[in-house]
Amino acid sequence: MKYPHLFSPLKINSIMVSNRIIANPVGHVYEDKALGRPGVVIAGSVITQPGKSSWASPEEPYGFHKYEVEKTRQRILTAHRGGAKASIELGHAGQYARVAAGDFAIGPTSYTRADGVEVRAMDEAMMEEVIYWFAQAAKDAKEVGFDMIFLHFGHGWLVTEFLSPLFNKREDEYGGPIKNRMKFPLRILKAIREAVGPLFPVEMRVSATEWMPGGIEFDDVLTFIKAAQEYIDMVQISCGLDIEHEANVYMATTNFSEHMPNVKYAKVVKENVNILVSVVGAIMNPEEAEGLIADGIVDMVALGRPLVADPDWPIKALEERAEDIIPCIRCLQCYHISTNRRNVGCSVNPRYTNEAWVPRVLSKAEKKRRVVIIGAGPAGCKAALTAEERGHEVILLEKENYIGGAIHYVAMEYFKEDIKAYLEYLKAQLAKSKVEVRLGTEATPELVKALKPDTVIIAVGAEPAAPPIPGIQQPNVIGFYDAITKEEEVGENVVVIGGGTIGAEIGLELALLKGKNVTVVEMTDTIAAQGNMLYKIALRHKMEEAKTLSVMLEARCKEILSDCVRVIDKEGKEVTLPADTVIIATGVRANRKLAESFYGIVPMTYMVGDCERPRKIQEATLEGYTIASEL
Repeated sequence: MKYPHLFSPLKINSIMVSNRIIANPVGHVYEDKALGRPGVVIAGSVITQPGKSSWASPEEPYGFHKYEVEKTRQRILTAHRGGAKASIELGHAGQYARVAAGDFAIGPTSYTRADGVEVRAMDEAMMEEVIYWFAQAAKDAKEVGFDMIFLHFGHGWLVTEFLSPLFNKREDEYGGPIKNRMKFPLRILKAIREAVGPLFPVEMRVSATEWMPGGIEFDDVLTFIKAAQEYIDMVQISCGLDIEHEANVYMATTNFSEHMPNVKYAKVVKENVNILVSVVGAIMNPEEAEGLIADGIVDMVALGRPLVADPDWPIKALEERAEDIIPCIRCLQCYHISTNRRNVGCSVNPRYTNEAWVPRVLSKAEKKRRVVIIGAGPAGCKAALTAEERGHEVILLEKENYIGGAIHYVAMEYFKEDIKAYLEYLKAQLAKSKVEVRLGTEATPELVKALKPDTVIIAVGAEPAAPPIPGIQQPNVIGFYDAITKEEEVGENVVVIGGGTIGAEIGLELALLKGKNVTVVEMTDTIAAQGNMLYKIALRHKMEEAKTLSVMLEARCKEILSDCVRVIDKEGKEVTLPADTVIIATGVRANRKLAESFYGIVPMTYMVGDCERPRKIQEATLEGYTIASEL
């Protein structure tokens, strides 16, 4: 077995799990993750205190109410389908709770929220009520048939609010030093243990660090865990906060963070407690997970977004098919906070959020067709693999000598190791498939017609935009692809024209890692406007580390000279920037003229991806899949 430690059994209190993988609660669909065969499935969450604890809606019902309990019980049956143990998250949003109009939220300290809602400091009666509801929810979870429970005591929710001096400003016995701040949380844990008895498994999540000034120190977190171990069986180490978006990017990490950022904290916890320890956070592949278990750093690994990208991650690892695991690219498109609840989905898994109409397993086509696909970027590759899986004869034409289209270049960037992993996945899948890949073949209408296709899928992508800037033909001017592939030729003083995601990341890498003096000139008032909210926050944090990087917003390039760039700043003043190298990163334009030239060969002709209009990998993947899955 390739990953013997990852797939070794483990006893959690009175239950036995078949492997060391926890499917953390992301989204509201658990069936795919359960069928992927992790050891534990945390089947979403239930509120504890009705009307006061929901992070979603004041009307959210209590999951064990008589009119809700049967729906909640179905989560157990779903989790059990693949042999996993069923867990349920119990939480209380505290000061961030969604409450009815005119009502108040509760927390350690009184204040008025930005949305005008009053938050009242909890008195003893309020504490007793919260303790009652946590214990009742735990008892109800056990009685309805869950195998264990998962207490969300991290990310800025109620218990965290008491533990952390960032939120807890009390001057009574529940504030001040950690021994006081953890009194109320320990009372909750004691009541839960008494409610479920000594043999029922209890797991607790905590944030090892909050990534906010004034947040809890890790030593205090460790002190709390050591006291809490009397009542729990396993602690899951996370970090960051939820509603505080500046810290959210460390809870749900982006491509600017390292893999496994919380392991260093989990290791210390494991060395200091006598209970099981799990860890969550960018554990991306089976090799990383196996190493954590084999080295005794943790007892279990918790996977969130990797199982969004590929719910079959565990079974593929067990069957030693790691190359078939679809890698998460950490784009955060699956996260409703990051996307402001718009276009929520997965960039690499079209089924996520589309479970109602995207099947888990594709059926074979009733009629076999010859499908010609033009362009081997993400959209073209996904279309080719999907059509081939349906049983069609597929010919994939690519004018370059490589697979990937634009991500061939993106994968070369330092902060894009997850995109690189996805590119390698696409290459591996094409190599294993029956798709006929013709690299170095520039498609023409005549060539495509000669192939006698039944269907043509056009995925020719987009081309770099060249703005009409005087001097753009100067020898010191290069495009963003050349800036990536010929980084050694970039001079010491660099001006990047265009502060979208491409220009911003190129400028960041040149300044932070190469020490170049870089100025990014952007016409709008926003850097990386195409990126989602958390991506932009994480990018800003990383850019702030680059001391030789400057950004000019609401500025336009007036002229490029052989050694400088003349820019009009937001005040209308002309500024001269020294420039050994000028990088044009003003976005891309859909290659529509080329795409449209392939219409008229066969009736079944479709455009997918950036040649329709430039967007994200998410749209390219979904469109490539959608068209091919219906052929």
